[in-house]
Amino acid sequence: MDNQRMSKKDWYKEMSFYQIWVRSFADGNGDGIGDLIGVYNKLDYVKSLGVDGIWFSPIYPSPNADYGYDISDYRDIHPDFGTLEDFKKVLNKAHELGLKVIMDLVVNHTSDEHRWFIESRKGKDNPYSDYYIWRDEPNNWDSLFEGKAWEYDEVREQYYLHIFAKKQPDLNMDNPKVREEVKGIMRFWLDMGVDGFREDVINFISKREGLPDGIPLLPAAKGMNHYKDGPHIHEYMAEFRKVCQEYDCFQLGEGPMTTVKSAKKYLTGPTKSLDMMFSFDHMMADCMLTEYIHRPFSLTKLKKAFSKWQYALADDGWNALYLENHDHPRIISRYGSSIYWRESGTMLAASYIFQKGTPFIYQGQEIGMTNIRLASIEQYVDVSSKNNYYSYHLKEDPERRLHRIHLSSRDSARTPMQWDDSENAGFSKARPWFYVNPNYKRINVASQENDEYSILNFYRRCLKLRKSSQTLLYGKYKEYNRKDKNIYMYERALDDEVYLIVCSFAGVPVRLHLPDKYVSKKKKLVLCNYPRKTDRTHENILQQIKDDAHLLEARHGLLRPYEARIYKISK
Repeated sequence: MDNQRMSKKDWYKEMSFYQIWVRSFADGNGDGIGDLIGVYNKLDYVKSLGVDGIWFSPIYPSPNADYGYDISDYRDIHPDFGTLEDFKKVLNKAHELGLKVIMDLVVNHTSDEHRWFIESRKGKDNPYSDYYIWRDEPNNWDSLFEGKAWEYDEVREQYYLHIFAKKQPDLNMDNPKVREEVKGIMRFWLDMGVDGFREDVINFISKREGLPDGIPLLPAAKGMNHYKDGPHIHEYMAEFRKVCQEYDCFQLGEGPMTTVKSAKKYLTGPTKSLDMMFSFDHMMADCMLTEYIHRPFSLTKLKKAFSKWQYALADDGWNALYLENHDHPRIISRYGSSIYWRESGTMLAASYIFQKGTPFIYQGQEIGMTNIRLASIEQYVDVSSKNNYYSYHLKEDPERRLHRIHLSSRDSARTPMQWDDSENAGFSKARPWFYVNPNYKRINVASQENDEYSILNFYRRCLKLRKSSQTLLYGKYKEYNRKDKNIYMYERALDDEVYLIVCSFAGVPVRLHLPDKYVSKKKKLVLCNYPRKTDRTHENILQQIKDDAHLLEARHGLLRPYEARIYKISK
């Protein structure tokens, strides 16, 4: 038996999660903003997907400089979303449906409207003076969102550090009182019944003593070597881990710019402080460092990232699997195809859900929502998109710079959820807070519910198949044909059972080369993203291709555009 088999504390390994960005999920009170009553009304839909838990992006009070990631009160609910009683109602119903609930824990920074900061800026002689990082003279660090990392405060007459937006001052985690505040926040939600935390940019919370100047390297990254995986990070993380060990909960970290080597220190061994970590390597297959610096999509780059993390955590770690969340543009618009929208959307699901780890699905991903293209930068609301537009590539014409935003903006992940083809996509009876993607008439939940071959129902089948098999949960991962520029192929093997996952990333038919050892083996096609019968909409292509029965026995066959196949192979 594999040593990864589930213990009481490892319940997350057999689960899958659905991420809800509440503001754009469902409007329950008719004011145009998504809220907790809207979530409550849609919990049966969430359960129907086959997921086992919900991750809520921040739902705390916030001025929305970074849409919830600038928190002004850690122990309440944003009035736009409802009340603590509304949250408890959602939590109780989720638990009744067998769904775990995890919260976003954002403790690298707060809002500048948090009472701690309001007190801290009054001077050096109050209890909150050292809750934040103040200096008389700034160093040369850059902010990841807005210019330099230091902002002058006229009240305190000093500069405060903000690695992100100006309204997101960094907490001073070296102050033990701040760490006690964090632990109190964790206990507040855990005592209420929350099942764990997704910890935002958690590898940034410890800064190097003295805050030395950063080495001039890349824009926005100056100084990062002094706060990514900082000197006391594992000491502080151990304190937070101790709190979670008092409860049957789990911790998922976000690790920007993290490497396998650094991630393993959080996930394994004596410094283990997280159960999973969101890495970013596989989100760089069509860009460099950030989605704003776009490059042609490279499947070999994507596969290399997938396999690097699968192999690195194979024996003593656990992967968090995802392709979309609130911080990234929609995946079909990046790695898929608008022409083969259904085919690429379903293939992408198979490409990651059957890897070893816990899958996360972001709202709208399961119906194939795509990027929105707005006509002006003024229509976008994301602080990082505006900063990118006004700070970089300024010699390019405005149309080209706006195209970069179309490709990269986080706002594409934040358009209202497309429930049906009625006005406002069924998200709200009022005018939504943000633009609805015009393709909602075609892409929506209602149109896919009863379509056997829809993206929605393919996600359901993938999750059901994964959960039905110990091999797909705990089996060893192995990639084949890693240099193939069109096909991603990997196996999951446990005891005498093997599954082979084959995914074409090509928009034309491509030749399939099965591993030699499986050519003569008996293979059962357990899942495919193409209909069994001829898909008339692609008849001109399918006429070129032999039927599945022949391909199963062939050494060399053809995969249809963006085809995904999952074989069960008898040893």
